[in-house]
Amino acid sequence: MKKRLTVAAVSFALLFTIGTGSVFADSKLDTVIDGALGSDYVSGGTTTAGFDCSGFTMYVFSKIGIKLPHQSGSQYKMGTAVEKSELIAGDLVFFNTSGKGISHVGIYVGDGKFAHASSSKGVVISKLSDKYYVERYVGAKRIMSNDKYEDVTGEVAEHDDVQ
Repeated sequence: MKKRLTVAAVSFALLFTIGTGSVFADSKLDTVIDGALGSDYVSGGTTTAGFDCSGFTMYVFSKIGIKLPHQSGSQYKMGTAVEKSELIAGDLVFFNTSGKGISHVGIYVGDGKFAHASSSKGVVISKLSDKYYVERYVGAKRIMSNDKYEDVTGEVAEHDDVQ
C-alpha cells in the first residue's frame, strides 16, 4: 500500500512538472504559474485565494511587471496578434465560451498547453487541442517585448518586439 501511494504521489508531481516546468523550467513565469496551480475559481477573484480567468492572467502578469485589465475582452485588445502555430510561452490565448465574444483567457505555456482559471476546476493546465477549446478558440496575443520575454523565461526571444 505504501509503495502504491508513493508511486501515485510521484506520478502526480510529474504531471505538474511536465505541464509547465519542462517548457521554461525555473523561470519567473513558471514560478508564478506553478504557485497558482490548484487555486479555486472565484468570480472576480484576483489572488491565490481564488481567480477568475482574467484575474489569473492579470495576477501572473503583474508578478512579472506587466499591468493587464481585469476583463478578458479588454486583454484581447492589447498586444500583437499571434498565429496559433507561432505561440510562445507567455502569449495570451482567448476563447468564446459564452457565445457572445471573448469570454475566457489563459496563458500559453508551450507544448500545446495553456494555464487558466477554469470555472469548474480552478487553475489548471489544459491542452489547446481539447475539443472544447478547439471549438471556442478565437486567437492569441503577444503582450511581452523581446526583453521582457527573455527576462521572465530565461529564453532568447526570436520574435518581433511588442512593447
